[in-house]
Parts: sequence; structure tokens; C-alpha cells
Amino acid sequence: MLALIPARTGSKGLPGKNLAPLAGLPLIAHSIRLAALCPDVDRIVVSTDSEEIADVARRYGAAVPFLRDPELAGDETPMWPVVADALSRLEQAGESHDLVLLLDPTSPARLPEDVAGALARLRAEPEADGVVGVSEPPFNPIWHCVVDRDGWLAPLDATGSTYGRRQDVPRVLRINASLYIWRTSFVHTEPKTWMNGRHLLYEIPDERAIHIDAKHELDLAELLIAAGRIRLPWLSD
Repeated sequence: MLALIPARTGSKGLPGKNLAPLAGLPLIAHSIRLAALCPDVDRIVVSTDSEEIADVARRYGAAVPFLRDPELAGDETPMWPVVADALSRLEQAGESHDLVLLLDPTSPARLPEDVAGALARLRAEPEADGVVGVSEPPFNPIWHCVVDRDGWLAPLDATGSTYGRRQDVPRVLRINASLYIWRTSFVHTEPKTWMNGRHLLYEIPDERAIHIDAKHELDLAELLIAAGRIRLPWLSD
């Protein structure tokens, strides 16, 4: 299994976020150290367009065998072609992988057991193309979410009004960007988006489903780690 960590430069919400310090480490280092603790990972590669990010990634143990092309590092660039590009480049260099584990650096609180659990789910279901990290949000969109329709409040999901109690509403999970694992054969044959495939769910607690795109999210992650609410095994006491 290849662990692929995408880390482009040029973030607008939190400039330099992939190198922003969290609990004494650059943000990207948490994903590298997590991958290093996963026995099923045999290669850790960072895909970046930045020499600075590449230098930091190498310092913490990842390989950066290429720099990503600028057209794959824009604000509007989807992640799927970035994954396909990395696999293609590595295969041209003679590497072959059965699985690819995508670790977004901005989701630093997943654990080795999450990767192991997700991988076990995928291995147990040969018809699945991949497995995606999810969590239960603190509110249920069916029950709580509304939209503005011609100036009037209207439910996002029309079925929400059919439930008299919150406890009766079907459970909803959100994709939290903590981890994705795909069979590389699926990446090669699906040209548009991973969502066209058949995927399993791997649930982690929402408290650990941190996704850092703004300064207040980085500050919150720092507080949760300092308070011991989130424990990361690659950090010393």
C-alpha cells in the first residue's frame, strides 16, 4: 500500500497551512508519522508543487520523487487527478502498488488503528473499490438544515418534517477527509471522480475528524491535543 500525502502550496484560508506548527510539528509531519506507524504502508510519498514543502517532507521521512505540475496545484484542482498523476509517475519509475491510502495533511488526528480498520473492511469485501473515512456530525442535516426559498425558511430535506422526534430521524454520517483507501486498479479505470465507485464506510469519532482549513480550526486542534482529548501516538508526552 502506498501512502500518498497531497500538499500543494497557495492555501487562501490559512496561508502556509501544510507547514503550520501543530503540537510542535509541521502539520504535514503528522500525516507522515502516522503513515510510518502503519505496518501495511510500504511507501510514503508526498505530492507537492513546493520545494519548501518537499524539503520538510523529506526531513520527516517521506519521499518526494517528483514535483507536481502547476496545472494540478490550483485552487480549483480536484484531488482525483492528483492521485492518478502520482500513481502514473511512480509506475513510470518502476513502482507498483495494489492500494493507495490518501492522507490529507489537514486531517491530522486519524490513528494507525483507523487505517488498519479501514483496510480490513476493504480486504473483506472484494467488490468494493475503496473505503472512505466518515463520522457522525453533532447535528443531523435531515432534522436541522434549512434553505432559503424565495425568502421563506424551507427544509433542506423534505422528509425531515415527517419525524416528530429527533431520535427517530435516520442517522447521517459525513465524509470527513480523514482517510481514503482505493484499489489502484480502480484509480486507473475511473477517469472522473472516486464517487463513481463502490465504497465502504469507516467511522471514526467526530472529535477526531478535525479538518484544518482556517486558523481557528488549527487553534482548536492545538487545544484538544494539549488537553489530552486527542492523543497522537507519534508525539512524546
